[in-house]
Amino acid sequence: MQMINVGLCAYGMSGKYFHAPFIQEHPGFHLSAVVERHRQESKEKYPQTTIYTSVEQILEDAHIDLVVINTPIQTHLEYTKKALEAGKHVVVEKPFTVTAQQAEDLVQLAEQKNLTLSVYQNRRFDRDFLQVKEIINQGVLGKIKEVEIRFDRFRPQPGSKQHKEDVTLPGAGALHDLGAHLIDQMTQLFGKPEEIFADVFSMKGSQYANDYFEILAYYSSSLRVRVKSSVFAKEDYYAYKIFGDKGCFLQERSDSQEEELVAGNTPVFNKEWLKKTIQNDGLLHITNLEGKEVREEVTSKPTDYMYYYEDLYNHLVLGEAAPSPGKEIVLNMEIIDAVLASNTEGRKIKL
Repeated sequence: MQMINVGLCAYGMSGKYFHAPFIQEHPGFHLSAVVERHRQESKEKYPQTTIYTSVEQILEDAHIDLVVINTPIQTHLEYTKKALEAGKHVVVEKPFTVTAQQAEDLVQLAEQKNLTLSVYQNRRFDRDFLQVKEIINQGVLGKIKEVEIRFDRFRPQPGSKQHKEDVTLPGAGALHDLGAHLIDQMTQLFGKPEEIFADVFSMKGSQYANDYFEILAYYSSSLRVRVKSSVFAKEDYYAYKIFGDKGCFLQERSDSQEEELVAGNTPVFNKEWLKKTIQNDGLLHITNLEGKEVREEVTSKPTDYMYYYEDLYNHLVLGEAAPSPGKEIVLNMEIIDAVLASNTEGRKIKL
């Protein structure tokens, strides 16, 4: 098996839980280097890995083929550009960039250099989202009329990460953070909307970056998609609501991969590694082809973020389609730009 040497640009939560374990367990990748500016924490789990104190050192390492840019969003443009200019394939942690123009510039550079540029949209591999996608694709709901996608938490106190909380920093806040996931799921299901109307602000106070957003996407005269997030939701409820002219589907946010990874559970290549669950997490209520009412609880199927790295490996080595290529994610950044414009101007923004 051809081995791809990987450099990981940070060892915070993203590097520790969402990248390093999957790179380590995939037989086609070698975790060659990690950037840790002040510690050597990664040595405990990955003693074979070289520790660098700067991203520039990773880019100077001629043995590294692929660089994971999982640094704060405000550095994504600079570091991704440097990595591409150094001849490295790149995975950028979401959100891709601060603006759509930055994303487009990086895509063009990657194309000029004939290098892969992929954005880590791992929540395409959440079990709840895949269940929603399957139900929609089955066509049992008929023509889709209204959709709501939510990601709520109860975090009334500001977090410790300045790049996410500081209102003066471009790209800080929930819209770029969680919004990058939810907008990606929306465009995966329904493509590009025609218009956007949005409300974005900070419930914790104007001295903090936005922690609330509500986006209304206009797809046609008969389809509306609402995307929403709040940090003052104490109780969980359905994260996905899909309404069609034949019925509806309600889906809880039930994927446990993040919790399992943070708890220390390690992914295993080509094997189920998550705790099994038989708990129902969805409700389907339709009128079937025979005209009968069908109301049943459903259970989503286990999935694995390893699929992202497997798809990436097959792209780099076998030439198969890249997972969430940068060119595709430019649309998500255009929508984020439109959301901010709509919030500022108080009107619908055409895409």
